[in-house]
Amino acid sequence: MTRPLATVLPNSWAFLRDAMIAPTGFREYDARWKYPDQINLPGMTALGLGLGTQMRGRGLSDIVVANDYRDYSLAIKQALILGLMQAGVRVHDIGPALSPMAYFAQFHLDVPAVAMVTASHNPNGWTGVKMGFQRPMTHGPDEMAELRDIVLEGRGTPAPGGSYVFRDGVREAYLDDLAGGFRLSRPLKVVCATGNGTAGAFAPELLARIGAEVVPLHCELDYTFPAYNPNPEALEMLHDMAAAVRAAGADLALGFDGDGDRCGVVDDEGEEIFADKVGVILARDYARLHPGARFVVDVKSTGLFASDPVLKGLGATTEYWKTGHSYMKRRVFETGALAGFEKSGHYFLAPPVGRGYDCGMRVAVELCRLMDRHPGASMSDLRRALPVTFTSPTMSPFCPDTEKYGVLSRIGTRLEGMAAAGASLGGRKITGLVTVNGVRVMLDNGGWGLVRASSNTPNLVVVCESPDSAAELRAIFDDLDAVIRTEPSVGAYDQQL
Repeated sequence: MTRPLATVLPNSWAFLRDAMIAPTGFREYDARWKYPDQINLPGMTALGLGLGTQMRGRGLSDIVVANDYRDYSLAIKQALILGLMQAGVRVHDIGPALSPMAYFAQFHLDVPAVAMVTASHNPNGWTGVKMGFQRPMTHGPDEMAELRDIVLEGRGTPAPGGSYVFRDGVREAYLDDLAGGFRLSRPLKVVCATGNGTAGAFAPELLARIGAEVVPLHCELDYTFPAYNPNPEALEMLHDMAAAVRAAGADLALGFDGDGDRCGVVDDEGEEIFADKVGVILARDYARLHPGARFVVDVKSTGLFASDPVLKGLGATTEYWKTGHSYMKRRVFETGALAGFEKSGHYFLAPPVGRGYDCGMRVAVELCRLMDRHPGASMSDLRRALPVTFTSPTMSPFCPDTEKYGVLSRIGTRLEGMAAAGASLGGRKITGLVTVNGVRVMLDNGGWGLVRASSNTPNLVVVCESPDSAAELRAIFDDLDAVIRTEPSVGAYDQQL
C-alpha cells in the first residue's frame, strides 16, 4: 500500500504535501518502487530529505549523485537532489552513469556518500536508489530500516547549507582507471552485450581501449529495451550472447545489466557459464597469484568453492554468505577477503585487484587479463578444467512482498522437519541445512537445493545443483518445489529448469 506523508509532515513543509511512498520499497539493502504507482516525485524528494537527515546524523555533508539512462531517471534524480539540498547536503552530480562509476566517484572525488538512481536490471516502470555512507559499502538492513523510519515518520529535517555542483570528467577518469596501462598481448574477439542499457555507453569503448576486437550486441542506448531486459543472469540474454559468439567466431561474450554492476559470460563454444562458475575460474587464478587467498561467495553459488581440489591445493579458503550486493561488499571488507562472488553476476574485487565494490566493467577487464595470462587456453578450456556439476539457473517464483518472509519461514520449518526425520531430496539424504540466508539443503553427495526470499522483488529464489547428473538435478528441484508448493501464495516461475 502506498503511504501519503501529509498526515505526518509539519504544515510548513508545503514542498512535500503531495509526497507518496509505498513502505515496501524500502528493501534490505536498497530502495525500489514502481514509478509512479508506488512513489511519485514529491515522494522521492521526501526520500532525499530523509537520506540527507540520516547523513547529517553521522556528521556527513557531501554526497555523489548519479542516474542511469532510463527516460524517467533524470526527473527522479532531480527530485532526490531537491530533498538532499533541503536537508543541508552538498550534492556532487556526476550525470548519467553506471552504479560502479558512482562508487568510483566516491574515491575519485573524495566524497563519503553516494546515491545512485537506478532500476538496476528491473524492467521499465521500476526505479530505485542504491546508497551508502562508507566506501566501498552500501546500506544494509539496519541503515535501510533507519532511513525508512525517518522518511515514513516525517522526521526528515530541513537544514541550511545545501548546495549543488556538477562534476564533469568522472566518466573519463573511471574508464582510465579501469583500463590502466593494460593492453592485451594476444588477439581477443569479444562480443559485448548490453541489452540496450546504460553499459552500452561504457563497455564497448573500454574493451577497445585494452585492445580487444569488439563485436557489439544491442549496445545502442534504447530504454524501451527492444531486444530484452538487460539481465545477464536471464537465459534469454545468455542465449542471445551464445548465438552471437557462434556467428562471429568470438573468443567469449561479456554481458552487462542495466546499471553495469554485473557481468555474464559465454565461452568460445557458445556455452553459457553461470557467474559462480566464472568465479571459481577467477578464484583459481587469483589463488595462484595471491597464496592463501580468502573468498566470500553467496549461498546461491556452486559447491565447487568448497570442494574444488585446485583451490584446496592452493590453500584458498571460502565462506558462504548472504546473497545481496550490500551483504557481500560488507563481508568482503570486514573479513579482508580478496574477492567475493555472487551467482547473479556481482563480483566484489578487493585490493590489490579492485576497490571492493561490484563493477561489471572491472570484471570484464579482469577476464581479459585472465585470458592474457593463459595465452594457450580458450575460455572453454578453462571451463572444462572445472569439475563437472549440473546447476539450475536462478529461478524466481512470484510471492508478494508482504508475504514472502512468512512463506519462507514456514517452508524452512518444513525442511527442518524433513532433515530431522532423515528425509531426502532427489533421492539423496539431507545431511544438513545452511540458514545464513534462506535455507540451503545439503545432500549426501554434495548436491544442494536453496530457497530464499528475494531482497528486491516480490519473489522467492530457488537454485539447485547436482554433482552427478541432469536427471538428479531435476529430481532435487522437483522435490524442493513440492515443498514450496505447499504455500498457496507462491506463483509461477519466471523461468524453468
